[in-house]
Amino acid sequence: MILRANCKINLGLDILRRRADGYHDLETVMFPVRGLYDDVEVVRTDTPGVTFRAEGLAVDCAAEDNICLKAFRLMRDRYGVDGVRIRLVKRVPFGAGLGGGSADATAVVLALNDLFTLGLSEEELIARAAELGSDTAFFVRNSPQLCTGRGEVMEPFPLELSGMTLVIVKPDEGVSTREAYAGVRPRVPEVPLVERLRRPVGEWQGLVTNDFEESVFAAHPAIRGFKERLLAARAVYASMSGSGSALFGLFAGHGKGEKLKALSPFVFEI
Repeated sequence: MILRANCKINLGLDILRRRADGYHDLETVMFPVRGLYDDVEVVRTDTPGVTFRAEGLAVDCAAEDNICLKAFRLMRDRYGVDGVRIRLVKRVPFGAGLGGGSADATAVVLALNDLFTLGLSEEELIARAAELGSDTAFFVRNSPQLCTGRGEVMEPFPLELSGMTLVIVKPDEGVSTREAYAGVRPRVPEVPLVERLRRPVGEWQGLVTNDFEESVFAAHPAIRGFKERLLAARAVYASMSGSGSALFGLFAGHGKGEKLKALSPFVFEI
């Protein structure tokens, strides 16, 4: 079984408060980017245990620490599944705020549910995925979702972006989640994110914001520069995704792919 583990972008990201458990309460809308994905192949074998092979982009962790294997171990410990081969073909840049690793982990959970006919409900799948990270649960539904809590509490969010072109830029510089959260100042905005996102996309810039940007841009001016280039190229809206370092721009209309590829190879018509 081969699943396409697509990435996501964050449309707005408000860090509301620090919690007693060390996490932060946040509010964001996650939007799937189906054109940029990893391939996750999961196959049952007759041999107990798991074998894992990664191809494509190199990931900055040892193979045995890959989140795909963490997902397998979770499902094995919970439901007794065993004897699989996992192959990951990595295309989504990592350390980018695009949720690539989270998508891979969720793909393993979904594949094991099907291969071993576990019959888990959506609620159970979301609960298992949430054990692996803050945005993994999103990929169970893989549709626009308003995400709260630490990111795992979801409700569908109607959002119409069809007819637009999305450009994703991944700077060479990376930003660790630890660094991003260390610089953030939690606050509750006067106008909730859901109300701001209901305004026309052309009014989002400066209104629909990512609370990580201030400290990340101060520490990494080059990342700020990529956002400025997207806006200079006439993006209707540009923002950093998640805790960075990837940025994205929404452009009005289709048919601009060749021109926009001067900014990035990651250009998708929505």
